[in-house]
Amino acid sequence: MQNIDINDDGYSSFKESIKSVYNEKERALIEKAYKFAAKAHKGQLRLSGQPFVSHPIAVAQILAKINLDCVTVVAALLHDTVEDTSVSKEEVKRIFGEGIAALVDGVTKLGQVPIQPKDTDWETEKEEEQAENIRKMLLAMSEDMRVILIKLADRLHNMRTISFMPEQKRRDKALETIQIYAPIAHRLGIRAIKEELEDLAIHELDAYGYEEIKKALEQQSESRNEFLENIKKQISQRIKTVVPDAIVDGRIKSVHGIYRKMFMQEKHKDFDEIYDIYAVRIIVDTEMNCYNCLGYIHDMYHPIHGRFKDYISTPKPNMYQSLHTTVIGNDGIPFEVQIRTQEMHDTAEFGIAAHWKYKTGKKGKAKFTESLAWVSKIIELQNESDDSKEILRTIKSDLTQEEVYVFTPRGEVKSLPGGSTVIDFAYSIHSEVGNKMVGAKVDGRIVPIDYKIKNGEIIEVLTTSQQGKGPSRDWLKIVRTSEARNKIRAWYKKERRDENIVQGKIELEREFRRNRIRLSDDDQAQEFIFDIAKRLHFNSIEDFYAAIGYGGIALSRQMPRIRDEYLKKIKSKTLTVDQVVTVPEKKRRKSNDGVIVEGMDSILVKFSKCCNPLPGDEIIGYITRGHGVSIHKTDCNNVPKSILTVDEPERWVKAYWDRNIKFDFQSTILITCLNRVGMLADVTGQLAGMSVMIHDVNTRHTKDGRSSFTMTISVNGLEHMKSVIAKLEKVNGVLSVERTGT
Repeated sequence: MQNIDINDDGYSSFKESIKSVYNEKERALIEKAYKFAAKAHKGQLRLSGQPFVSHPIAVAQILAKINLDCVTVVAALLHDTVEDTSVSKEEVKRIFGEGIAALVDGVTKLGQVPIQPKDTDWETEKEEEQAENIRKMLLAMSEDMRVILIKLADRLHNMRTISFMPEQKRRDKALETIQIYAPIAHRLGIRAIKEELEDLAIHELDAYGYEEIKKALEQQSESRNEFLENIKKQISQRIKTVVPDAIVDGRIKSVHGIYRKMFMQEKHKDFDEIYDIYAVRIIVDTEMNCYNCLGYIHDMYHPIHGRFKDYISTPKPNMYQSLHTTVIGNDGIPFEVQIRTQEMHDTAEFGIAAHWKYKTGKKGKAKFTESLAWVSKIIELQNESDDSKEILRTIKSDLTQEEVYVFTPRGEVKSLPGGSTVIDFAYSIHSEVGNKMVGAKVDGRIVPIDYKIKNGEIIEVLTTSQQGKGPSRDWLKIVRTSEARNKIRAWYKKERRDENIVQGKIELEREFRRNRIRLSDDDQAQEFIFDIAKRLHFNSIEDFYAAIGYGGIALSRQMPRIRDEYLKKIKSKTLTVDQVVTVPEKKRRKSNDGVIVEGMDSILVKFSKCCNPLPGDEIIGYITRGHGVSIHKTDCNNVPKSILTVDEPERWVKAYWDRNIKFDFQSTILITCLNRVGMLADVTGQLAGMSVMIHDVNTRHTKDGRSSFTMTISVNGLEHMKSVIAKLEKVNGVLSVERTGT
């Protein structure tokens, strides 16, 4: 738990910190807002025990630190009054004016997330709420960016105090933070908020990985600081002969930045393999001096090939500008140097928030407007789909943190998400270019249609003038961006209705067979399918088929609800695996050995050896004859795909993990590796370093020079197991590590 003074609401220190930021009139308005909020929230407490008003004060403090205007800070102090107290929007408007009331109302609407009335049997409420929430955030951003800035500060303070929340809620909040809020902060260029959100989220999602990196940084703390100071001194002495007022500073990469390179990228890296852990920042007066300084840096140190990036001539979509180069010092340690002007630095630190300072003048306004173009683009693309899961997936994709910069044959720069193909590039130019595409050239050579573009390449799209030519349906499986995906679907929706109906009917019949949905005659089938179409807001069966055909409906997502409706109408028994797994919170019962079995207390529970379930796995119980309930993973081979296919479906029961498990579980892993001297010692040494208990080891050698170790170890859950596997995979000579049954 964090050390928090429950009697301190934090206003005194906040008041002191803003003296140099806002003038006397502005500070008086902030004081007025504080008193209003304190009165409105009187008697309310946070989970930490602190007065509730401490939260809006902390949110206002975060926004003041990134130099936002007084109006935004006042709105932050008031942002929970309309939602959580008896205060009305009209009262806020009367006392503080229309501008502040509009901001408070915008933040309030984001929190309420009203969902359109729908049949709850046919929609996943959580996905619908999250999708609608994101849509509202994007709409709010397009109307007044300050609304989302308040929301980001609100989420940051909630993450700082997340230890007071229940465990599952902590994980849910952390996952949402790293998937949605941190990428939005990145897109807006607010580095400080983005990095802290990521670090706080990773601490919740993978405490083992987080602590490993933190420990590695702490172990190098003294030598690291000494190294940075020496480098800064060397650079400062040389640069100030050219730019006397240059500022030279150093920084360490964030924990999440290191974590991403160690564990989340396709090729995992060891801590020592990350070149940009150390970075020196040089801030100069003009853009010309940025390039002058770059020459001096390359003269002082040896630049690493392929590690130079010019974000001044080619800014990132979030307006970030800087020169980046990675060099190696005289002691052989690589480090990154970033060179920028003061205005570029403010934008790098505070992103769009800095443009309240610089948005005067035509050039500034143009940049400010351009930086928000991606918001409108995402909103426009999402209007093509009503599927919440698809919306979430594409928005998360569009908010990706990695971009690729490529060129058209005329030299125009295009920025696309990492992993984009030449098809994505074609559709980023224009929908007609994508629709008429027949191939592509990269740097003058023909490439496959699924070629993934790379930084700096020149892409030429080859098109045809043939009438009726359009995209292939297979492209939907290849493209990376939602822009390309939605434009392909839009073409099929408009140009190929008859083909879509045929394709949709084939897909629906295939899914019916796969889910054992058998309708006795055509009349029954037509009635059943028409009922499905109506529930999904289609006027006819043909419209429903067409939507499936062009991809407007994700049929795989709808099938669980269709199957449930079929079971309800056609069958007397309705028990399915999906229904067994999900358990309402209010029905939870007493835990037995870390597992709660629905409808049963004080019953013997044993964990099946065929799949060795761990906390974090979805589980299901099977009532054995005389041996209690056997717990399996839901994807275990011994769990039937459909409970209806077994003779005694009532023996399969709902089960889930107790959130307060405090003991370890034995699980088995299979390690495939090269057969070399010391391999087993290295593997066991790695486990010992993680304090993982080994219960049993079996080894086997094959004629092709490989070995396999089957080990039974103790872990406390699925995330711990993933962390163990990630570490073992980095042992020299280990080819693969996987969980197994016994």
